Amino acid sequence: MALIPAKDLRFARAVGSLNYTNPFSTERMVLEQEALGDDFVPEADPFWSLTPEQTLNRRSNLILILDRARALADAVRARLQDGATGSDEQLLVYEELANYVLFYDMLEYWGGRTQLPENQATIDRKAWERFSGQFDNRMKLTGIQLPSLDQKVSLFELFHQIYRAFFSIFDSVIGRSRPAARLRERIWQSIFTHDLRRYRRTLVRSMSAITTLISGPSGSGKELVARAIGLSRRIPFVVREQRFEVQPHDVYSAINVSAFAANLVESELFGHAKGAFTDAVSARVGWLEACGEHGTVLLDEIGELTAATQVKLLRVLQNRQFQRLGETKIREFEGKVIAATNRDLRYEIEAGTFREDLYYRLCSDVIETPSLTSQVEDNPRMLADLVAQVVGRMVPEESEAITAEVLQWIHGNLPDAYRWPGNIRELEQCVRNVIICGAYSPWTPGGRASHLLDDSGCSAEILTTARGMQELRLTADELLQRYCRFAYRQTKSFEKAAKLLQLDRRTVRAKSDQAEGLENQDD
Repeated sequence: MALIPAKDLRFARAVGSLNYTNPFSTERMVLEQEALGDDFVPEADPFWSLTPEQTLNRRSNLILILDRARALADAVRARLQDGATGSDEQLLVYEELANYVLFYDMLEYWGGRTQLPENQATIDRKAWERFSGQFDNRMKLTGIQLPSLDQKVSLFELFHQIYRAFFSIFDSVIGRSRPAARLRERIWQSIFTHDLRRYRRTLVRSMSAITTLISGPSGSGKELVARAIGLSRRIPFVVREQRFEVQPHDVYSAINVSAFAANLVESELFGHAKGAFTDAVSARVGWLEACGEHGTVLLDEIGELTAATQVKLLRVLQNRQFQRLGETKIREFEGKVIAATNRDLRYEIEAGTFREDLYYRLCSDVIETPSLTSQVEDNPRMLADLVAQVVGRMVPEESEAITAEVLQWIHGNLPDAYRWPGNIRELEQCVRNVIICGAYSPWTPGGRASHLLDDSGCSAEILTTARGMQELRLTADELLQRYCRFAYRQTKSFEKAAKLLQLDRRTVRAKSDQAEGLENQDD
């Protein structure tokens, strides 16, 4: 009897390919159908629209594949133990089949998204003991040298990374829309590339050298995307101590560049020596140094960096080296940098405020976060999904009733064409406002709902300004503030807006910030 009967070979090969397929891609569904053939169960919703709960509860097709894969792997193993032989290709097919079963055994142990106990060392040890026993049972066969027999530790590390990545992505990007699905797929690529086999062979230890740039409108979840990537990096497992070298939450740091004065940003990033400047009463370790080999640093609002700091960051990305302020000692940077911005950096380059060479060090891996409007337009149910998530975090005990209340208020008081200019962040504030005071008022200088369109296509912001001029209610300074804000929104660059308005860049920024008011603080 053949090691793997011809009737099972197609199934086994499809399962092997599933091991390396982006779980958020449509390719996964194609391979599942190929594996099951006529037994494939058409699903009511496409895979990209599934919720985390549906995935955790195991879809019917996944249950069928897993049961069949386990039975076939057990049967092939028994034949090998009985002395059967197979070609190198057949042994590789068995190995991939066994890996598929091993992963889902470990996923079941780790418990999906359940909260882990406080003693993480115990969890790591027990997980390794379980995996080690299962691996040896399936891979250590008398007289047979399977290719992955000496990759036991690296396979355990990969399984743990895939587990963390899958649920980190699902936690960060919820919703049943194509833009959300494409974003999940793209984040997975940022972690594992589009070729997981090659990642496993050669790239697994060098991905930290690739910088990720996340761009998108304010409030669209850029920091959540960065966090998903940062928490999903490979972490070595120390066998002699039976624990992972670090815990992902301990080595991820997010720094908002715009939150610090220009003269303090470099100290935060690179650290400083004692006496480097007036208030440097002791030496300080910067975030780039503290993150370590397996850590990640998010530089949010990277477009705010001064020219001098851009030069120093360029050196970090080019040579992986930096110096603390006030020191000559060269230090090595071992971690990963993620940058985020709501600006179009190409505009900033044209305006002379952002270095072109730095941009090309950032743009090897670019992720675009979609606006809330684009997601709701693709699938109106997205709004309900997001409201339910926000309410669930705040008041899980009454989640269903409060979600219905918030949605009723939104549909009854905001027009269908409302653009949600603050994106998911604005929706969160809307939910909180409705919970607290029963209503939400989109903020504008004139107290009217902003970013709505009238029948002529003019924005409410322009119409409000025009009415203020017609009624002589605006001072010259208020008019300038609004014009500066409008020019910046159109150009996405203070430098470019300043040239068009023939004003100093600092004046344009100050006036725009005054007009932005609370909305600018939220951003």
